Amino acid sequence: MNELPNCPQCDSSYTYEDQAMLVCPECGHEWSKDSTGDSEGDLSIKDSNGNPLQDGDTITVIKDLKIKGSSQVVKVGTKVKNIRLVDGDHDIDCKIPGIGAMKLKSEFVKKV
Repeated sequence: MNELPNCPQCDSSYTYEDQAMLVCPECGHEWSKDSTGDSEGDLSIKDSNGNPLQDGDTITVIKDLKIKGSSQVVKVGTKVKNIRLVDGDHDIDCKIPGIGAMKLKSEFVKKV
């Protein structure tokens, strides 16, 4: 059996695998199996004000965003908790209250 690495945040030895991620049950930190511990530093995604974003941050939407294929709109000032950074054009993966799972561009959000 392969030995899983300790959590990079709290150094817990009780980490486990969840699909392509490693998870710490004590502090809730998630990171990629491929990384050496700090995957957030590799992406270097910044919000509209130039502040660096990390997994788990809380953000606020700074512009009304129409949802493609729907009549719904994500309103200015909507707070989104516990974001996840991903590669691609829409670099924030999140769950918006009242709407559900979405991908956002970092240029339309600011860090809280």
